[in-house]
Amino acid sequence: MDESKTEIASYLENASLFLLGLLLLIFPFFLLTLTTDAFVLPKQILLGAVVLIILVLFGIKSLARGQVVLRRTPFDLPILLFTLSLLASSAFAVNRADALISFVPFLFSVLAFFAIVNTAKDKNSALLLITSLLTGAGIVSILSLLSFLKIYVLPFSFAKFQTFNPFGSLLDQALYLLFVLPLAVYLAWPLISKGKSEDPANVTYLDSEGLEKKGNPIPFAVSAVIIIVGLLISSYLLFKTPGQNGGLLVLPFETGFQTSFAAISQDTGRVLQGFFLGSGFGTYITDFTRFKQPIFNQNPNLWALTFFRSSSLILELLATAGVLGVLFFIFLIYKIFKVRYILILFLAPIIASFLFPFSFSVLALFFILLGILSVLVGTSAKGESHGFYDVEIQLVALQKGLIAFDPSPGKHKKSVLPIIIGTLILILIGLIGYFGGKYVASDTLFQESLIAASANNGSLTYQKQASAISIFPYRDAYYRIFSQTNLALANSLAAQQPASSSPSAQTQQTIFTLIQQSINAGRAAVTYAPQTMLNWQNLASIYRSLIGFGQNADNFSILASQQAITLDPNNPQEYINLGGIYYQLGQWDNAIRQFQIAAALKPDLANAYYNLGHALQEKGNLADAMAQYETVGRLVANDKPNFDKILKEIEDLKKRIAGSPTATGPAPSSEQPLGISSPQSQLPPQNPPVKIPAPIEATRSSRK
Repeated sequence: MDESKTEIASYLENASLFLLGLLLLIFPFFLLTLTTDAFVLPKQILLGAVVLIILVLFGIKSLARGQVVLRRTPFDLPILLFTLSLLASSAFAVNRADALISFVPFLFSVLAFFAIVNTAKDKNSALLLITSLLTGAGIVSILSLLSFLKIYVLPFSFAKFQTFNPFGSLLDQALYLLFVLPLAVYLAWPLISKGKSEDPANVTYLDSEGLEKKGNPIPFAVSAVIIIVGLLISSYLLFKTPGQNGGLLVLPFETGFQTSFAAISQDTGRVLQGFFLGSGFGTYITDFTRFKQPIFNQNPNLWALTFFRSSSLILELLATAGVLGVLFFIFLIYKIFKVRYILILFLAPIIASFLFPFSFSVLALFFILLGILSVLVGTSAKGESHGFYDVEIQLVALQKGLIAFDPSPGKHKKSVLPIIIGTLILILIGLIGYFGGKYVASDTLFQESLIAASANNGSLTYQKQASAISIFPYRDAYYRIFSQTNLALANSLAAQQPASSSPSAQTQQTIFTLIQQSINAGRAAVTYAPQTMLNWQNLASIYRSLIGFGQNADNFSILASQQAITLDPNNPQEYINLGGIYYQLGQWDNAIRQFQIAAALKPDLANAYYNLGHALQEKGNLADAMAQYETVGRLVANDKPNFDKILKEIEDLKKRIAGSPTATGPAPSSEQPLGISSPQSQLPPQNPPVKIPAPIEATRSSRK
């Protein structure tokens, strides 16, 4: 290789190293208010941008050298198999769009591992990355300390809380600090072990793995102390304020085990696929709603919550990536156990993966930290014996195999492989860049729509949301919100019309168009994510608002609500919603049946008995209604407003019973009952009713 090409390659390596150092420094506290999520999405954007740029630099460097040289590690194969299993899981998921959207940030984390091991080739490079990593963690700890002391240095309104942290979750911050702490302590250890007999600013020794540590351990000792302070504060707030502002709110292990094993064994219609590949990476919410047991409703603090993650990473992988995903992850851990030095510093992430759920930030750190530790071992005297070495990839004659690995790079003539690798890199970056760019642009527009909505600017809200969906039409949550925006605008226009007059033809057409768009958006949500109960619940609420306005809206609302129940069969609130539709239609027996199921699923749910009592009262079963009201009274005895309300209704019902002891017909209450399931909005009746489209027939989503 001539001198100019060597200089170019060296420059590109230094540029890649600088980008990695910058990434590790700002990653943990990188925030953006331009996106709908100020905490996670900005970190995904940052990581994705850096690794894609490094991929480009790697391709250019390979072209300049005329060869493709890679650093081999013992973890390459298990990471590759693990990544492929998650990709297959995502590609075959029923909620495919959600799964693929979740997979891409994970791919960035894996690429970060390979970027680190193929960029940092010596001890100085490793030290730079470690310093950046620990400095970033130290800044996070300092921000937490300041927030704990109620000193708010960031200009964001959401940062003006004692529990604020740049991860959006105290658990995520605690895990991040816990994972990097052993590395800081390890590098600071000479100050304790040999600092008394040697100059602590220039300590040199070999540990049991032959890894030489030389330099000043004092900065690392300071980093360790700062990180410990941040970890203690995070842990204190985590257990002091459970469930508040990102506190410790984790799915109980009993439910995590049950839902995970049910997901791989009870997925009707796709049993083998569910067993080997799970429900789809990143789609745990569908497993939780479909397979949680009625006993979960007995938890007074958690029963009404919907969990997007399982109790731990390993249980979530079992549910969403199946047996293959778990086996390849365990294969990776097995490989880590074989490298004792890495195992010592990597015990915390390994143990945590079996005990806690991992967010994107924590999972990204898992691979980043593994890459840094691989660099440390690879640059040591025992690196090659542990399986860390450089190889040159070559295209060779077919009788020798299509691709060969040469452990002595640089001894062969220039090949066309760098051109092929560069082309593949460009294709990958083009695909991810195209869809990723549209995803980010869509998200920023949707954030602008939410700001407009908070300012009660309905027109701008509508325009921004429509633009966001047109740019990236694959996110079901966007369609859910857009459907409600259209419905709200239609209701607003209808409400503005005087009661004694009919709207103009133009206004009427605008209302019809908004309603049509609301239904279409709700249907699109269930198309992209047919196993997400929230989408069917949303569609049911849209149709319910159109009862009396649109043809068959009552039947469509019932069908959509029944589908929501199919996907969340042990949620009492879903039965209250369906019962409320029957109640609205005057179908008392059907309403009573649904409210009874809700009460059976959660015997301490006062609202189930309250709705049941009113349905019985409307049917004319006053004595039975009284029994339900008395049950409500016992359940809300410590809730004065509700207790006073139910006492008044009990007194009114007693008077009615006394006046009509043999009444068998309906006896409507004198005022609107508090707590009766009712539509969020209701358009005025239309005569004749407007023709509206039916719910999409969901053959796949009906599978349990």
